[in-house]
Amino acid sequence: MLSKIHATKRYGRYPRMLILGVLFIILIICAAWSLLSGAVPTNINDLFAALFGETNSEFKNIVIREIRLPRLITGLMVGLALTLSGTLLQGLFRNPLADPGLIGVSSGGAIGAVVAIVCLPPLVGRLAISDTLANAINWLGLPVLAMASAIGLTFIIYRLSLVRGRTNVPAMLLTGLAVNSIGGAFVGLAVTIFSSDEQLRTITFWTLGSLSSANWGNTAVISTFVLIPALVAMTQGRALNALLLGETEAFHLGINIQKTKRTIIITSAIMVGTTVAFCGIIGFVGLVVPHMLRTLFGPDHRLLIPAGAALGAITLITADIFARTILAPAEIQIGILTAIIGGPFFLALLIRARTRGSILSSI
Repeated sequence: MLSKIHATKRYGRYPRMLILGVLFIILIICAAWSLLSGAVPTNINDLFAALFGETNSEFKNIVIREIRLPRLITGLMVGLALTLSGTLLQGLFRNPLADPGLIGVSSGGAIGAVVAIVCLPPLVGRLAISDTLANAINWLGLPVLAMASAIGLTFIIYRLSLVRGRTNVPAMLLTGLAVNSIGGAFVGLAVTIFSSDEQLRTITFWTLGSLSSANWGNTAVISTFVLIPALVAMTQGRALNALLLGETEAFHLGINIQKTKRTIIITSAIMVGTTVAFCGIIGFVGLVVPHMLRTLFGPDHRLLIPAGAALGAITLITADIFARTILAPAEIQIGILTAIIGGPFFLALLIRARTRGSILSSI
């Protein structure tokens, strides 16, 4: 076990840097594919001209620079955030079935979003404010309330899981399940009693997840609230490796257990809360991608964390390409695609693990 956790150079037959290099090359290819894909036909010459000069068509410039490029960056950030959070939480809980939704982020974001969709329009209509302020509230209201609610609910779950000043991971897991159920009931009640048909449609599409709201303003906010926690997450590999041995052993190895737990929970809440606030609930990415990497390359988080960030971005970018091209010019909600692909794939992983004797064998 120790040799598996502390292996520093090779994962199976392949060096760590080779794995990361291959993933980085695939990410670049997927990014170019994303910028070239859509209802408006473009080629590689249009892409280079739009990014580094001017194309003959101003319309293609706008499509590539103002629509596809911010959407690409948003997809990259969302995939990175979901997979990093899943990797961190699976390592913290020592369970490959852990998911960012377990700590209440998704339920909290859904509560905030429903409140914004149902309450903000009539509230703005009744206030005697300028059009500029009203537009700002309508633009920022949903993401701000969803993000605040997601992080706030996660903090409540964290506080409820403290036992004698220490975070009890099983208690946090059970508390998260209970609070998620309460949050789902609140959303269902609000939708049933207070929402109009138009608001119901908006809530339904939001809960299915989409990158369609991507623009440079939203992308800048998402990138800020994802990249900073992501940099913090990259430093947690050694601590998570030690935690695989148990908390007592990790403590004797010099790991500050409580600080590590707080860091992982807070960074995961901020990253996933941001993605939920702007893009809705996108399932299975934070569950399947880390589990797949763990199955392929073992439990060393010094590889899993950066590799998960890259593969998560690749997964989201690819899913978004299909979401907006399969029925172009119409668009499929990206959460539908991730569920259609991720559900059976994850089921296949579980069946494979079961035939080997244990679902937890990858850890």
